[in-house]
Amino acid sequence: MNRNIQSNLTAWVLIFPFVFFFTVFLIYPFAYTVVHSFTDSPLIGWGNWVGLENYQKILKDKLFGKSIYQTFIFVVWTVIPNTVLGLAIAMMIHRIQSTIYAAIILGCFFIPHILPVTVVTDLWTSMTSNDLGIIQWIVKMFQDDPIPFFRHKVWAMPSVALITVWWTVGFNVLLFLAGLKMINPEIYEASEIDGANRWHKFRFITWPLIWPITALVLTLQLIFQLKIFDQMFLLTGGGPYNKTMVVLYHVYKQSFMMNKGGYASAIALLIFLFIIFVSVANYYMLRAVDLDKQR
Repeated sequence: MNRNIQSNLTAWVLIFPFVFFFTVFLIYPFAYTVVHSFTDSPLIGWGNWVGLENYQKILKDKLFGKSIYQTFIFVVWTVIPNTVLGLAIAMMIHRIQSTIYAAIILGCFFIPHILPVTVVTDLWTSMTSNDLGIIQWIVKMFQDDPIPFFRHKVWAMPSVALITVWWTVGFNVLLFLAGLKMINPEIYEASEIDGANRWHKFRFITWPLIWPITALVLTLQLIFQLKIFDQMFLLTGGGPYNKTMVVLYHVYKQSFMMNKGGYASAIALLIFLFIIFVSVANYYMLRAVDLDKQR
């Protein structure tokens, strides 16, 4: 009995730090946001209980609808291209025979992923600067006037999407490369004996066997890009003319700029529930496709 008590006490001591920080930094903020969403509270402090009034305002908020649309546009610009490009680069690196060269190329693609978002945005801001930006030098070869990429209503969203793909594709490359190395080379050798070309190998061997990794990458990318905020905040500020106003930036604007903490909490809670729904639906959809491939 004493040994069981000692064992249980040791277990509780070991898990207490996790339970404490999980409660303080996740459970409590979530519960606070839920309660806050039913009030007219400012950013700091409490207000009056208004029930579902904030959620009714969301239905009439045209800027919220526009931010949802802009977020989906950003997801389209990033998720699929990021996944396809990551797989293509991983397959290229996988074919390189030299381990040193493969490691160097992988490092070139993965290094941007470990950079902080502030470094990434400063780097691209300087590259697109009207005075010294190397990209503007290329633009001036074709036209006289520079392009304000992050202040142009047409170029702003594609520019941020391109930077995001450049910044995050290295992580996808690493995941795909790990999946490719798990495929038995003897399968490819047997297919060559049967006369399979590169397309046949990819279509009937690589793609079915790499599908679980592909599903993982698609799910992670979908979650990450639905939560886009940092790049928009640092590069475009939601402009021009709200063309890059994504959902989380709308939450930031309502809470920190307009001091509507309760209304911002309601939007944030809906976004949280929506991301969970989309992630779960995406997981089961990709799982169904995987089961269909196995049949």
